[in-house]
Amino acid sequence: MASQEIEALAAALSRLPGLGPRSARRAVLWLIKRRETALVGLVDALAAVRDRLVECHICGNVDTGDPCGICVDPRRDPSQLCVVEDVSDLWALDRAHLFPGRYHVLGGRLSALDGIRPEDLAIDRLLERVEAGGIDEVVLAMNATLEGQTTAHYIAERLEAFPVRITQLAHGLPVGGELDYLDEGTLAQALRARRPMG
Repeated sequence: MASQEIEALAAALSRLPGLGPRSARRAVLWLIKRRETALVGLVDALAAVRDRLVECHICGNVDTGDPCGICVDPRRDPSQLCVVEDVSDLWALDRAHLFPGRYHVLGGRLSALDGIRPEDLAIDRLLERVEAGGIDEVVLAMNATLEGQTTAHYIAERLEAFPVRITQLAHGLPVGGELDYLDEGTLAQALRARRPMG
């Protein structure tokens, strides 16, 4: 039987996404065996995150400064704004180094089942940013789920009052995807978004 401290650490780790109780116990044992190297580094990193991370008041990103590094980067194109559901989506897109503009994090997506309404998201702050001017294109990078697409349509309707181009990420077949492994929603979207060849 493990001590209360070890059980408490395993319980805390098991609440992380992708880690169940068994995986958390294995992670704890791994950390204990390497406590002088890995455990000390993890504790220091967690303390730094706790003490230094803040939410950017402009875009909603999480960084060590407010405004965040993306919002103050002079190399970013301020006329392009990519709207995402969560910070994890921003990080995923920015890791690819394909979008030269800035971002806006909604903090979720509309969901009647979960009781998430437009006022629960950072939609008004998005509209304020667009109304302030200087933005030519708003890219709606919502997840390809029913709630994500509902959120994208709602935002597109709200943005119609402004002189901005509204675009959306393409959805459909992934590169290297085999048809028999894809779900019906992905196949349906791919068929709806079909285009002429050549």
